[in-house]
Amino acid sequence: MKRKYLMGIAMLLAALTLTSCNDFLDITPTGKVIAKTGKEYRALLTYEYKNFPEDRGLSTLRSDEMTLSKDATSSEDYDSYFDIWAWNDLKQQSTTVSFGWRRYYHAIYIANYIIEHQTNITEATSDEINQLVGEAYMMRAYCHFLLANLYAEPYTHCNPATTRGIPLSMVADVNAVLSCNSLEQVYQQVIDDINNAKKFLTVDTWDEGFTYRFNKISADALLARVYLYKGDWQNALAEAKTVIEKHGTLEDLNTSKVLPNYYKSVESIVALEQVMTTGYIKIGEPNKALIDTYRTGDKRKSLYYKAITASAYSLNKFGDKGNDGYRCSFRSAEAYLIAAEAAANLAADNADATDNNLNDARTYLKDLMVKRYASAKYNTYAKELDNMQKADLLKAIYNERTAELAFEGHRWFDLRRTTRPALSKSYKEKKGEEEIVHNFELNENDSRYTLRFPTEAVEANPNIEKWNK
Repeated sequence: MKRKYLMGIAMLLAALTLTSCNDFLDITPTGKVIAKTGKEYRALLTYEYKNFPEDRGLSTLRSDEMTLSKDATSSEDYDSYFDIWAWNDLKQQSTTVSFGWRRYYHAIYIANYIIEHQTNITEATSDEINQLVGEAYMMRAYCHFLLANLYAEPYTHCNPATTRGIPLSMVADVNAVLSCNSLEQVYQQVIDDINNAKKFLTVDTWDEGFTYRFNKISADALLARVYLYKGDWQNALAEAKTVIEKHGTLEDLNTSKVLPNYYKSVESIVALEQVMTTGYIKIGEPNKALIDTYRTGDKRKSLYYKAITASAYSLNKFGDKGNDGYRCSFRSAEAYLIAAEAAANLAADNADATDNNLNDARTYLKDLMVKRYASAKYNTYAKELDNMQKADLLKAIYNERTAELAFEGHRWFDLRRTTRPALSKSYKEKKGEEEIVHNFELNENDSRYTLRFPTEAVEANPNIEKWNK
C-alpha cells in the first residue's frame, strides 16, 4: 500500500508544473509531500479537483436510465462498460473500467495533508488559508460520502451502527493500514467534516473559471444531500431551505435555453464533476421508460433529449457528445427537490391534503415545476398536486426528481436509498442473420446494489474487508 501511495504522489509531482520546481514540491525519504506557500498548497488541491473521479456518471450505467445501443456501441466501449451496465461484478472482463477507489483515497490524503499543515502555510492571507482548509474538509467529506454510497449498504436499508461502511482515512500517513468503520461512523465523520468546513470557508461564489472549487453554499448543499440519504428529514429540510435562501435561483426553461446543469447556469453551485463523459454517452441511449416520464408541456424533454425516431432518443443534456462545460456537482434545483421530499416525509402517513408539511412539499415542488413546464400545463399539474395525499405526493416528487436530475449521477443512489427495486435490461446481439437477445436481472434488494471492494484494494490490504461489529 505504501508503494502505491508513493507512486500516486510521484505521478502528482510529475503532473504539476511551476516555474521553480526546486522551490515547490519534493519527496522526503519518508514519502511526505513538501509544500510551503499558499500557491503550492492550492496547486495540490487543484490537481485533486482536476482528477476527481467521474463515478457518479459511471454509476448511471448501473441504473435504469440507459439502454445499451447495439448500433452505437463500439467493441472498445462494450469491453469497457458492458459489465457495469449488466451488473456483472463477479467475473468482469479485464478491460472493464474501475470505479475510482484509489483516486478517492489519494484526494483524501492530500486533504488530510492540508488540514494537518494549515499552520505551516506561508505567503497567503488568513482568508486564503482558511478557504484552502475549508475546501480540504469538503474534499475529504465528499470523497468518503461517495465511497460509502458505492461500496457500503445504503443507510436507509440497514442498521448503520452494526453495518460495515468503508475505511475512514483521517491522517496523511502513507504507512497507515486502513480498516473499515461502521456506516454510522462514516456518515458522522462526513457530517463533522462538512460542519468544520463551514467554519473555514470564506468564498460565497467563485468567479468563472474557478467554479469547480467548493464554496460556502456547497457545504449546505452537501449536508442536505447527506441528510437526505440518511432519511433524516428534519435536517435535510433545514439544510435545503438554507441553500434555497442563499442560492435559490432557477433557470426558467420557458424563456431560457441555458441548461441548468451547465457550469454558467444561474443554478450552478459547484461545477466540479463532468458527470456524463463522452465515453459514457456513446455507449447507449436514454431508456424509453425514462423518456415516457416527461409529461406533455415539460420543456425538459426537448432540451435534455433529441428525438431520433418516434421511439428513440439521444442524450442532449450535455451538449455535443459530452461538452466539457456541462459540469455539475451541486445546483439549486436539487435543493428544491430535497426540501419537497423531506417535507412530505415529515407528514404523518394518514395526513390529509391540508397538512402543513404536505403544503410545504407542494410549494417547493411547484417552485421548480413552474420553471420547467409550459404555463397552461403547469396550472393543470399544480392543481393535481393540491389534492394529493402523502403517498401520491411522494410519487410525484420522485417522478420530478427522476426527470429533473436524469443522467446527473443521482439515479443509482436514489434507487439504493429508496426501494431498491428489481430492474431488468436486455441487449440484442447480431450473429450473422440471427439476432440473440441477452437478458439481465437485478433482483429487489439485490446485493449488487452495493459494489464489492476493488480487487487491488483487497490484495494490498487483505484485512480491509473484515468488520468487527
